[in-house]
Amino acid sequence: MSHIIILGAGIGGMPAAYEMREALGKEHQVTVINAQDYFQFVPSNPWVAVGWRTRDKVTLPIRPYLERKGIDFIAQAVTQIDAEQNTLTLADGETIKYDYLVITTGPKLAFDEIPGSGPAHFTRSVCTVEHAEQTWADYQNFVKDPGPVIVGSMAAASCFGPAYEFAFILDTDLRRRRMRNKVPMTFVTSEPYIGHLGLGGVGDSKGLMEHEMRDHHIKWITNAKVTKVEEGKMFVAEHGANGEVVKEHELPFKFSMMIPAFKGVDVVAAVEGLCNPRGFVLVDEHQRSKKYRNIFSAGVCIAIPPVEVTPVPTGAPKTGYMIESMVTAIVHNIQADLAGAPAEAKATWNAICLADMGDTGAAFVALPQIPPRNVSWFKKGIWVHVAKVAFEKYFMRKMKKGTSDPLYEKYVLKMLGIKKLED
Repeated sequence: MSHIIILGAGIGGMPAAYEMREALGKEHQVTVINAQDYFQFVPSNPWVAVGWRTRDKVTLPIRPYLERKGIDFIAQAVTQIDAEQNTLTLADGETIKYDYLVITTGPKLAFDEIPGSGPAHFTRSVCTVEHAEQTWADYQNFVKDPGPVIVGSMAAASCFGPAYEFAFILDTDLRRRRMRNKVPMTFVTSEPYIGHLGLGGVGDSKGLMEHEMRDHHIKWITNAKVTKVEEGKMFVAEHGANGEVVKEHELPFKFSMMIPAFKGVDVVAAVEGLCNPRGFVLVDEHQRSKKYRNIFSAGVCIAIPPVEVTPVPTGAPKTGYMIESMVTAIVHNIQADLAGAPAEAKATWNAICLADMGDTGAAFVALPQIPPRNVSWFKKGIWVHVAKVAFEKYFMRKMKKGTSDPLYEKYVLKMLGIKKLED
C-alpha cells in the first residue's frame, strides 16, 4: 500500500483527493493536510467583500466530506518537508511519511513587499474569505462616509480577474445605494494595458474592458508600480514602455482593495531544489518535480513563466480549468507510476474564466494560454453573471458529494456553448 499526501485543500487539493481516491481504490491511503479545517470557494470572495455572500455560503467543513470517501484529513499546518526522507513535520511536532506528495497549497500573499499594504495595514484584499470579511466590515463604515476608492493589482501580481471583478461589483453596489456619484474610483494595475490580464490580452479584451471602464467612470493607471501605502494615500510610479518611470502619483483614498504579488509558501520554498527563486514549484510537463520524482504539484503554487516581458512585472494566471487539468494529469501519472508505467498524462494549459461585473460579466477562453493561440475569445453579457452564480452553487454541491467529475469541462464549457476543448 502506498501513502499519497495532498498538501492543501483548495480548488486544486479537494478535487485531487476525490480523483485520487476514485482512481486508486481502497488499497492505497490518501491523506489531505490543510492548515484550516474548512474549504473556501475563493472565486466568491469579491461578493463576500460587499455583503452579497456570507461566509457560510462559500465555505464548508472538510473532514466529514473527505472521510465519507475514505480519505484521511489532518487540520494542521506543515512546518517542514524533508523531501529526501519523504517525511512531513506537522505544527504539533508529529511526523508523517509519504510515498507521493501532491502540493496544492496555493500562494503566499506577498503584502510585505509593499510597505503599508495588506489587511494588517491600509489596503484590503479578497484573496481569502477572512480578508473578504474584513473588507466587508470596512466597506460598511466607508458607505457612511464615502470618498475616493482605489482598486487594482501590485507589481508581480498574477491574478488580475478578482481586481476587475471587485471594481465593477463595487460600482454596481454603490449605484444600487444611490451613492456612486460620491465615490471617485481609480483602477491601478501593473498590467501594460487594461484587459491584459497577465495573458497578453485575450481577443478584444483591451477594447472591451477600456470601454467598460469609461462607461462606469473608472479612471485607470497602467504600467503602475505601487511603491508604498500610507493611511489614506497611495504612492504609485507609472512606467513607460521601456520600463522608465514617467510619472509619480500620490493618490488619496478612503477605501482600497489591491491584489498582492504571489510567492510560494515558506515551507515549500524552503525545500532545496524544489522551487524557483519566488518559491514556486518547478514541474515538468507531467506536473512532477524536476528534482524529486515522487513530488507533484498543481495550481497557483507552480512555476509558470510570464507570457511576455512587461515594463512592470506581471505573472501568468492559473485559472480553475487549468488547475483541474493539472490535477487530473497528476492522478493519472501517480496511477501509472504505481503500475510501473511511465508518466504520460499532461495538463491542458488552457485559460477559461468567468468574471462577474456586478450586473453583467465577462468570459474569456485562451487556447492555449500562451500565445499564439488556436482560440482567443472574449465576450460580455448578463449571461456570464448568471453562469458564475450558478457555477458557485454547482461547485459547492459537487464538493459536498465528493465527485471527481471535471467540473469546468462539464459545466463552464457548456455555459459558454463550447462542446470540447482541443489541446
